[in-house]
Amino acid sequence: MGSDYDVVAHGIGGAKDLPIPPELAIAGAVAALTISFTVLALAWRQPRFDTASGRPAPAWLSRLVEAPGFLVGLRVLGFAVFTFSMAAAIFGEDSLINPFFGMFYVVLWVGLVPLSVLFGPFYRAISPVRTINKLFAKISGSDPVEGIFDYPDWLGRWPAALGLYAFVWMELVYPFSNQLGPVRLWFATYVAVMLVGGALFGNRFYANADPFEVYSTLAGHLSFFARRDGRLVLISPMANLAGVRPTPGLVAVVGVLFGSTAFDSFKDSNVWLTHTQSWDISPLLLNNIALLVFCATVGLLFGLATAATGIHDGQPRWLLPSQYAHSMVPIIVGYITAHYLTYLVFEGQQTLQQASDPFSTGADWFGTADLKVNYWLSYHGTLVATIKVAGVVIGHVLGVVAAHDRAVALLPKRHQLTGQLPLLFVMVGFTISGLYLLFAA
Repeated sequence: MGSDYDVVAHGIGGAKDLPIPPELAIAGAVAALTISFTVLALAWRQPRFDTASGRPAPAWLSRLVEAPGFLVGLRVLGFAVFTFSMAAAIFGEDSLINPFFGMFYVVLWVGLVPLSVLFGPFYRAISPVRTINKLFAKISGSDPVEGIFDYPDWLGRWPAALGLYAFVWMELVYPFSNQLGPVRLWFATYVAVMLVGGALFGNRFYANADPFEVYSTLAGHLSFFARRDGRLVLISPMANLAGVRPTPGLVAVVGVLFGSTAFDSFKDSNVWLTHTQSWDISPLLLNNIALLVFCATVGLLFGLATAATGIHDGQPRWLLPSQYAHSMVPIIVGYITAHYLTYLVFEGQQTLQQASDPFSTGADWFGTADLKVNYWLSYHGTLVATIKVAGVVIGHVLGVVAAHDRAVALLPKRHQLTGQLPLLFVMVGFTISGLYLLFAA
């Protein structure tokens, strides 16, 4: 966001928050990736992540999550939060104490990731647009699942990639992102597009085009929970991750998610701030260009590296990037953890406090108006540094593991090792640049 909200919204603390020498962190991360790849090359010759694996969840848990009342309860919860946010957006004051900003930038965008990693595709279960579409379908007598037309396979997740880019542009580049009117208009447009798309193409539209649902579903593939034939199962997160369906636009989605988070760090760095202030070019134009370049570069480098891995059974190279795109998910989650950790903790508490007085009337609806933000984490820099660096490193190591498992499944034996080298080099580059930006912000 802009101006004073930026101070807490997007700073990750930089070197002041990370009392670890950056050279040591980067060297250790590169060594971890290299050692991981070497061990995998020697000991991992057959694919091990069976997407059909998993064991039935405990009976009591299955009964709970499959109960109609539980599913309806989640829908009611999602719609209640949506209604509350819309009320604050429409009737609340145009100031940063309006909880709509925190609901939009903190809860919806950042909080969605840990909730999805813990519980699976969380947003799909509470999606207000799915709920509204279902209500409209009941009134009109139509089918909310099928819609009027078949969703085009060639379109894939490109709409979600565009929606995600629109969000990060609003958050990181648009100069009035801390004003109620533009943010309210963005969200109203999102709801309108989703409802029209759902009416035309049914629920498949949401699975491919809703930016928040696609984001949540990808992160949810790192959960211990999955569904097999409609039943809840417990599964290894890496096997769950291997179940990400390759679709057109999937590489664009991960490119936007990783590239925009990297840009968020970069735009706060001294290097970028110094140049944007010294050049006789509009900072707004430079930020627009930089955001596009970051997202496109991530997608392009990943696409080229995976396309260079080799050909199996005559499969065209241009199909390979989507086959490996799932390996970027743990990297994205790791970097999100590093980048937004303190933001989520501090601003999440602030949003809870503001929610008690959505219309700035002095009310205390939920008894949280007098809540004091606990800044305990800010006094434990070493702990914060360890979590952030560990998030980046672990995310990249898991990404290498996921990519290697997919490579040994796809590639002929003579290319299984050498074919992975381009992707390994790109992932090492992502690791170095990610940690560099983490310290440079």
